[in-house]
Amino acid sequence: MSFAREVTYQPIGVFGWRDKVIRHRTAIFRQINKEKIAAHHDALEFPDGQIALLNCVREGQEATVLQLPAEPKTAVEVEAQRRVAFVG
Repeated sequence: MSFAREVTYQPIGVFGWRDKVIRHRTAIFRQINKEKIAAHHDALEFPDGQIALLNCVREGQEATVLQLPAEPKTAVEVEAQRRVAFVG
């Protein structure tokens, strides 16, 4: 993804109302905590390794999808792209 501006988000568990700014404008969509059923899974990974949960990213930020994932060719790629099942 490519963002129009630096990304701002509200980290979970941070006291106060201060947003955090990530000084990058590109990110890779990831799913994290796949083994935890009752957890948020959708996240953005930035070039410096920072990960921000998608539900913590502030509304109104503009982004463009640069590339969709390619078809997996190996068992490892299949597992890496496996989505978490919807529970609810």
